[in-house]
Amino acid sequence: MPEPVRQRVVALASEALDGLSADEVPASLRPFRRFVTARRAHLAASPLAAAVERDAAFRARVAASVRTAVPELAAAVDAGDPPAAADPHDVAALALLLRPDGWEALVERAAGAALEAGERAASAQAQEALARAEEQLAAARAQARADLERVRADAAALKAEVATLRRSLHEARTARREAQDAARAAQEELEVLRRAAAAAQGAADAELRRARARAGELEAALEAARRAGREGRTSADARLRLLLDTLLEAGQGLRRELALPPVAPGAPRPADAVAAQEARAPDGAGVTDVPGRARPEEDPGALEQLLGLPRVHLLVDGYNVTKLGYGGLPLQDQRERLVRGAAALAARHGAEVTVVFDGADVERAPAVRERGVRVLFSRPGRTADELVRRLVAAEPQGRPVVVVSSDREVADGVRARGARPVASAALLRLLGRG
Repeated sequence: MPEPVRQRVVALASEALDGLSADEVPASLRPFRRFVTARRAHLAASPLAAAVERDAAFRARVAASVRTAVPELAAAVDAGDPPAAADPHDVAALALLLRPDGWEALVERAAGAALEAGERAASAQAQEALARAEEQLAAARAQARADLERVRADAAALKAEVATLRRSLHEARTARREAQDAARAAQEELEVLRRAAAAAQGAADAELRRARARAGELEAALEAARRAGREGRTSADARLRLLLDTLLEAGQGLRRELALPPVAPGAPRPADAVAAQEARAPDGAGVTDVPGRARPEEDPGALEQLLGLPRVHLLVDGYNVTKLGYGGLPLQDQRERLVRGAAALAARHGAEVTVVFDGADVERAPAVRERGVRVLFSRPGRTADELVRRLVAAEPQGRPVVVVSSDREVADGVRARGARPVASAALLRLLGRG
């Protein structure tokens, strides 16, 4: 029995089973009676086909159900003349169930027709599949042609890029060769320069050795000159004391002859004018008084004698003294220590004392006063040395002015203006003694 015919027989038997009573259903099919028709046809296909084949009573009941369901087709099958338009599978299934005369030939003829129909259907499906395959092949060929064109275009672009890269590589190789040649030339030039530098270094070392030897000779000569100066200092001091005594007696006689009144303690001094100018300057620090502390040193020299002169004015180059005596302290502490010691000297000797500091790095000095000491800061862009020279220039010719500074340029400048320069170490020793 062809499989499609068998499936139709099973489907018709499953439908007929719903209309039978329990006693009319074969025992082999009773477990499937409660199933729905479609599920029963699927799960009980083999028992249904066996019951139709072997149980004549059950087959007769199924045939009766089919005559009721499709009476016209059942009548045509019974007559042995099924309609040509009928489905061959349905005709074969009804012939198996109804069993009319000559049903075997009818089943065979219907099965053959079903086979031919299946072959035609298969052929049609094959034709459709072939047509679809041809369409797909044509699309694939078109896609392949498009891909080929794209690949050819990509290949042409790659060839152009390769040509460009080859040119760039050639240029890079040429540039590298040129760079290597330049590097070799530079290396050779560097080697020449190194040899020249080594020769120059040797010459410089020789010159340095000669200079050091000359410096040693100059130091020896300087020491000899210092010794000669110290030997002649005693006689010079004696002459100076004699000159000062003479000037003092002459001055006292002149005062008596001219009947000059003594200078009042608060009378203006020349240095006050310089201090006022510095205070009015818009770009500089003015005058201020700051405290200080003295540090013990060795016994002073002739400085104390100079401070004993009448109306003497002591000018102090502040940082030149403090950095020599106590340069390890902060600048504020250096200023306080020096001004405190200068105030003690002013009180002890009655001298006019002015202390000058560089003011470029001092924003504002603390407002602390020390009696008898004038403290000045140079304006930005100027130095304390310049301010010391201005103070010396402001004094009248003949007044004793003592400038404390170890700066040779300052000492030479104030000496040319009639002031007496004194080394910073002398003031430090005097402060230590006091």
